[in-house]
Amino acid sequence: MKLFSWKLLLSIAVIIAAVIYILPTLKPGIWPHKKINLGLDLQGGMHLLLEVENEKAIESTIERISNDLKGMLRSEHLSFSSIERTEGTKISVVLQGEENIGGFDKLLDKEFRELRVLSRSKDNDNLKVVMDLPEKETETIKKLATAQALETIRNRIDQFGVSEPDIRMQGENRILIQLPGVTDTQRAKELIGKTALLEFKLLDEAHDAEAAVAEGAPPGTEILYETRENRETKRVIKRPYLVKKAALLTGAYLTDAAVQIDSQYNEPYVSIDFDKKGAKIFERITEENVKKRLAIVLDNKVYSAPVIQEKISGGHARITGSFTTEEARDLAIVLRAGALPAPVKMLEERTVGPSLGTDSINKGLFSMLVGGLLVILFMAFYYKWSGVVADLALMFNIVIMAGTLAAFQATLTLPGIAGIILTIGMAVDANVLVFERIREELSLGKTPRAAIDAGYERATLTILDSNITTLIAGLVLFQFGTGPVKGFAVTLCIGIISSVFTALVLSRLIFDYFLYYRKIKKLSI
Repeated sequence: MKLFSWKLLLSIAVIIAAVIYILPTLKPGIWPHKKINLGLDLQGGMHLLLEVENEKAIESTIERISNDLKGMLRSEHLSFSSIERTEGTKISVVLQGEENIGGFDKLLDKEFRELRVLSRSKDNDNLKVVMDLPEKETETIKKLATAQALETIRNRIDQFGVSEPDIRMQGENRILIQLPGVTDTQRAKELIGKTALLEFKLLDEAHDAEAAVAEGAPPGTEILYETRENRETKRVIKRPYLVKKAALLTGAYLTDAAVQIDSQYNEPYVSIDFDKKGAKIFERITEENVKKRLAIVLDNKVYSAPVIQEKISGGHARITGSFTTEEARDLAIVLRAGALPAPVKMLEERTVGPSLGTDSINKGLFSMLVGGLLVILFMAFYYKWSGVVADLALMFNIVIMAGTLAAFQATLTLPGIAGIILTIGMAVDANVLVFERIREELSLGKTPRAAIDAGYERATLTILDSNITTLIAGLVLFQFGTGPVKGFAVTLCIGIISSVFTALVLSRLIFDYFLYYRKIKKLSI
């Protein structure tokens, strides 16, 4: 009777917990707990396949190294005529005078050990050195760029507010993204695909921007555009700026970005905060360039180019640009999440409409209803009242499965519904084994109580053995499968554990109730 007592308490606790977790799905808002999450195929949304352009990450690394090398040569007072990136991933350095060669080699050995020297050629007193990164180093950069892109996109999507997104690697440089419930697909694509490289660059005010557009930008400068849309006429106006190529400060030093409202014009803007190092750099830039214009550039697009009126300390700045609140919010999200280490290219895009998802749910529920009804009728017909006990256990099994999905915030997909339907069919297998054992014991002349005890005792090991092997297979599918396979594995594993519990504990409780309290003399089986 003690065993009976703890089984009863455990069963009541499990069923109450399952009902508590299911209720918000059946009646949203009844209490704060979230309802069962539906996958992309059930509630609609976006499916994207992105490719990270890893070569661009190598080019960015080479560009950064060449800028660092240029600064080091100047600080060491080593004369050079040019340092530039050539052929995408190579650095060409032309030194002036043989007296600088020794100092240059020492600098390479001390600060730039990762660089590989490809060639050295002399022209009079000048030495031209061509360098690049070894293959092992470039492969590492590519892998890190893809991994960083994955985390950056994940951070952006989390801040965007998508429930249960599915973001994973596919191959070496591809990222698969599924966003259930997303309706504004264009906004989501822009948020995900934006590189978000923030740079602060000085304007070249010695030359005219319009003339540079017609004749070409002078050396060391580039033409970037500010794009503004007239909200009334919907006309897009592009304004050219002639800016210096060298970025004085980048978004790498950002610690926070938030949407604020301008009290004077009642328009949203994005306020940004730098870390200690970034704050010092920003303070020095503003101090050295008072009365000059500083362009705030994001992905080669000028957002604003204010005049520096005075030194700005404290590490705070603002980005204005006639934003809507939504545009300002998205800009703050990408700045907080960080810049992508390399651009991403959209390879595949699919949109699943909510109506298609609703149709899938209806058909899945209908299949579940028909399959469950056939199982219930068969069990009641073949095993009589004992079959009805198995049917009750099956009902509790479905409730426990649904409650577990809600409790662990698992995502229910169309293959997941298939897993539930399969579990419904498999759930009574354990009862069939037990009932056949009980029939054998009754045919030997045992009492109903002795037959039930022997039936459960002898069938338990077989039931556990078969279900544990299936559970192991389900866990392997969940660990190594993707998409539909993982959705199927989730419900299969939950269903196996639930069906074993209902078959060995709940159904036994019902039999014990009739044996101990109703004192039945004959078993209908």
